Amino acid sequence: MAETTQRAEILCVGTELLLGDIVNTNAAFLSRRLAELGIGVYRQVAVGDNPQRLCDALAACLERADIVVMSGGLGPTKDDLTKETVAKFFGRPMRLHQESLETIRDYFKKTGRVMTQNNEKQAVMPEGAIVFPNRYGTAPALAIENESKTVIMLPGPPVELMPLFDEEVVPYLEKKCDAAIVSRNVHFFGIGESALAEKMDKLLTESENPSVAPYCQSGEVRLRVTARSDDKESAAAMCDECVKRIIESEVGCFVYGIDTDTIENALVMKLHESGLTLSAAESCTGGLIAKRITDIPGCSDVFFGGCVTYTNEVKQRLLGVKGETLDRYTAISAEVAMEMARGVRERTGSDIGISATGIAGPGGGTEEAPVGTVYLGISTEEGESFRRLSLSSNRSREFIRTVSATNAYDMVLKYIASK
Repeated sequence: MAETTQRAEILCVGTELLLGDIVNTNAAFLSRRLAELGIGVYRQVAVGDNPQRLCDALAACLERADIVVMSGGLGPTKDDLTKETVAKFFGRPMRLHQESLETIRDYFKKTGRVMTQNNEKQAVMPEGAIVFPNRYGTAPALAIENESKTVIMLPGPPVELMPLFDEEVVPYLEKKCDAAIVSRNVHFFGIGESALAEKMDKLLTESENPSVAPYCQSGEVRLRVTARSDDKESAAAMCDECVKRIIESEVGCFVYGIDTDTIENALVMKLHESGLTLSAAESCTGGLIAKRITDIPGCSDVFFGGCVTYTNEVKQRLLGVKGETLDRYTAISAEVAMEMARGVRERTGSDIGISATGIAGPGGGTEEAPVGTVYLGISTEEGESFRRLSLSSNRSREFIRTVSATNAYDMVLKYIASK
């Protein structure tokens, strides 16, 4: 089987990155995409809008790497110097690329904006550059090659860079790769990274092809399975066999999805498959349960709606939570959570009602219910149940809300799996 030797570095251009004015999401995106192509990313570098420092950074990257992927510095202003710097480094003169100029003119015409003279600068390219048209903005992407090195230049805005890279640059890079790479992502909830790593230690340490690597995020863990072969079909088969081993292992009960972006995506898919519908009643999560679900296209077929009932009076009036339940158990209780879930299910006519009530902090905690105490309720025709979360009071309000919503989805997924 062929082994790829391509090494890449990512060079992001923009003083705003160094000042912390924007988060460098481009580097994370490019690293993921390059890894999927089997191109190893060895460094990420950020440099300001200074021609000498940019030139020095580019020279250092090219000394170490076969491919340098750059983002930013392709705009129409004088401090946008990426193309000029790369052209100088490769000894290429700058030439007007007539096709790009016409594309830019058409873009302004279609968007009803007036094209200024400096926008023509974006159509000037190093001689011999491979130009990738940009349907999402005015700056085309481009690549310069010599016998051993490749520099790819991408516009800085993520809304342009990401689709442009996937649609234009990936096919270009695939031709340079001498091995097929396929990855599968196995998503877990309900087990921590350390516990998962301990139970899967042999697989993690001994698997080389496919390789298996854990990644952690708020309340979730992901195992990425990556196989390399001469063709995608055989690489995919290697991945699928490894994924099957994981699912059939003792940690398989914690798997909520394969190659799904989020647990709410997995939930919406399972609701569609099962023909069940859902509604949500929220207090401490402030609408986050509903928000994350309604971010997903097609959720309206399975998600009927929800309500944020922050006060006891609203819980009683909109959801039918009993006053005596609130008086006896308080709003932060399993009993209230289950009545909330029942109330939203009955009032919306959904098959499943889910609820969240608790203390997200930073204040409001008590000895009996400290910050991070959250009760989740679920109601179906078969009855009600609850889950109590005791999250660390040192965690942020956002973390407590996010993990609470994720646990709510997990409760619904487990109910569907039990049907």
